[in-house]
Amino acid sequence: MAGTLRTLSRLLRITRVLGRHDALFLLEDVPVASTLVTLTRRIFRRTEDGRPGQRLARALIELGPTFIKLGQALSTRPDLVGDEVAADLADLQDKLQPFPFAQVREIIEAEFGCPLEDLYQSFDETPVAAASIAQVHFAVTVDGQPVAVKVLRPGIEKAIADDVEMFRWLARTAERLHPDARRFRPVESVATFEESVTLEMDLRFEAASAAELADNFADDPTFRVPSIDWVRTGQRVMTQERIAGLSLDERDRIIEMGLNPNEVLGHAAQAFFNMVFRDGFFHADLHPGNLFVDAKGVIIAVDFGIMGRVNESDRRALGEMLLGFLTRDYRRVAEVQFRAGWVPADQSIEAFTQAARSIAEPIFGRPIEEISMARVLSQLFEITRRFDIPAQPQLLLLEKSMLLAEGVGRTLAPDQNMWEMTYPLIEDWMRTTFGPEARIRNAALGLARSAERLPAIFEYADKAAAMISSGGLRLHPDTVKALATQRPAARKRTLLMQGLPWILVGILGTLLYLR
Repeated sequence: MAGTLRTLSRLLRITRVLGRHDALFLLEDVPVASTLVTLTRRIFRRTEDGRPGQRLARALIELGPTFIKLGQALSTRPDLVGDEVAADLADLQDKLQPFPFAQVREIIEAEFGCPLEDLYQSFDETPVAAASIAQVHFAVTVDGQPVAVKVLRPGIEKAIADDVEMFRWLARTAERLHPDARRFRPVESVATFEESVTLEMDLRFEAASAAELADNFADDPTFRVPSIDWVRTGQRVMTQERIAGLSLDERDRIIEMGLNPNEVLGHAAQAFFNMVFRDGFFHADLHPGNLFVDAKGVIIAVDFGIMGRVNESDRRALGEMLLGFLTRDYRRVAEVQFRAGWVPADQSIEAFTQAARSIAEPIFGRPIEEISMARVLSQLFEITRRFDIPAQPQLLLLEKSMLLAEGVGRTLAPDQNMWEMTYPLIEDWMRTTFGPEARIRNAALGLARSAERLPAIFEYADKAAAMISSGGLRLHPDTVKALATQRPAARKRTLLMQGLPWILVGILGTLLYLR
């Protein structure tokens, strides 16, 4: 009961804040909530103007860290909130008031069990960034290395756990009271959100993501990731190399530094393509504050708390979709989505082809700088209700990343289209990964792996045969009796099957090996 009262009290405060910002518009079409929206608007006077997404973003900032993260998650769900609101939430900045240096010291010393001075010879008390989950300080290690130190906010774990429990209750209630909501998988979405923020609250996972991304780009001279100081990294503290560079949205300063914005954008486009299609592991928070360029034109990424993965089959489908749009082959776009299982099989492929055409055709013939492939994909996802397409969380996260990356690209080089730059990369990747040569290569690798297993399979087959010959494998007495009482014809068939145990030996040996 106490937990329910706390939840209701928290909901009342949330409703009050959302009402004051006139940010309850997402509930207008929900029958059980529309009355609440009307009453709230009458009780609370709107304090600010702006687009709905802007008002919602301001309300979420007032509600605190968990809601800021929720807003960032909703920015990946245009199917839920609409394209304009999603775009406004994508700009949601989680800048909060910093917490005192005394608490920073306490957290670091508790994490490593030693005085801060044993780890860093100097430590700037004023943070360079203060976000919803953590804040960042510059420091110099005892061995003289300039570093950036990320420290979790005090009490953030409990605050987020309490809010997530409330989100879970709301999701279950929504599914129970409004069956149409199930298509958007609210309970599953909350679980995904919980997993994401839980990983963010253990900085060792972020450090591991940075290390994996660095390994993927170890041989790329145009993109790099700051190195992790594992000695000074733990669950609540992460120390990494301090980087120097300009934010990718500082076009004028980049030109003043002697760099060509088009070349810089080319490097960024290539890096994003390689993350998604080559590696299936991508940075999912590519706003300007997380992307820099150094004096040599090398792109440097930071902040690896939100990462995404795309499996090989989805990568292939995405590659084919992009090629289909770029070549205006809308039937191919439709077939890819049906084949991937994203569109239910009972839907009309012809109708879906027309829907894809209606989205993409208007953009062709326009100047290249006005074409947004991310917007095309965003609009494509908007037709989910018409075709009863379930949400694909991994693809929506990728869509958000594409929108953020494209926004940075347009600021950096307004007359260029980063997706046009990736066209040769997509073609080459599709040919080398899924073309005839690739199929032959994959088949050969499969045969090689099978050949490698044969000796072990034969070894276990011998062991199975030994079990049978030594009496280790016995028939049940009832089975023996049934065989003895068989009619001659049946017994003859049984004798003809005397070779069956040796087939079973092979199967048993294989199963023993595969266990």
